[in-house]
Amino acid sequence: MHNDVKIFAGRHSKELANSIADAYGINLGKVVISSFSDGEFQPSFEETVRGKKVFIIQSTPPPFDILLELLLMIDAAKRASAKQIIAVVPYFGMARQDRKDKPRVPIGAKLIANLISSAGATRIMTMDLHADQIQGFFEVPVDHLFASTIFIPYIKSLKLDDLVIASPDIGGSKRANVYAKHLNCEMVICYKKRKKANVIDSMKIIGEIKNKNVILVDDMMDTGGTICKASEMMMANGAKSVRAICTHAILSGKAYENITDSSLNELVVTNSLSLQKKNKKIKVLDVSDLFAQTIKNVCTNESISSQFIV
Repeated sequence: MHNDVKIFAGRHSKELANSIADAYGINLGKVVISSFSDGEFQPSFEETVRGKKVFIIQSTPPPFDILLELLLMIDAAKRASAKQIIAVVPYFGMARQDRKDKPRVPIGAKLIANLISSAGATRIMTMDLHADQIQGFFEVPVDHLFASTIFIPYIKSLKLDDLVIASPDIGGSKRANVYAKHLNCEMVICYKKRKKANVIDSMKIIGEIKNKNVILVDDMMDTGGTICKASEMMMANGAKSVRAICTHAILSGKAYENITDSSLNELVVTNSLSLQKKNKKIKVLDVSDLFAQTIKNVCTNESISSQFIV
């Protein structure tokens, strides 16, 4: 099986890709990125991929040179006669643009899905998409993994009494409800209004959090404004403690300062994106085993349903 599989990485996700390759049991494939003085770049596979199952690992946050690098690597594998090309995108960028929420705006997630498919990817592997329907934007099979596979065991290890799962907004209520049902606890929702992107106008808590240990659950944290504001409100309304679990640590703008100054006991994230700097409140859980096992099952045509808790 190993002889038919090659795992490569873009520059942004090389550390995670190394861990995935180690967990799978092979060395990470060699890629050289040649750069021109004007910023143009060209990836080159330095080993044969003819007739192989090629897995290319690259999350796609801004700047979108990262996405272009993934597309060029997919195209290179296709033109080098790879048998299958699986784009492993732990964090799928542009996922917040999954619909037209006002006139004359693009559906960015669909555009990116089209680009990845058109480049030559025959399968997509990703984790905790911002919206489940994005799976339908692709014309090729999508393996959508859930970070709950590692988050729920971690939550159980905390052995918290009076546990409550919270959604930081209405849109995340489905995710929070699934966690609450699995952990057999109550759920609350934060209702927020925004003036514009990343700026909260007002927020209210729907549900009882007094004398409770609260865990906020979300798919990503960008500036941290919503979750940090929610944690302040919850502590002010009598919560025992507030933690946050977010799959993708984007952490842009003043996110690190917001987290440090917040009432959060801790923020738990995955290594789908690399942290720009360390923070004593941030705990990182490794997803390399999850992806490696899924890659093995895909290569042997076995079910991947055992990889999901919720």
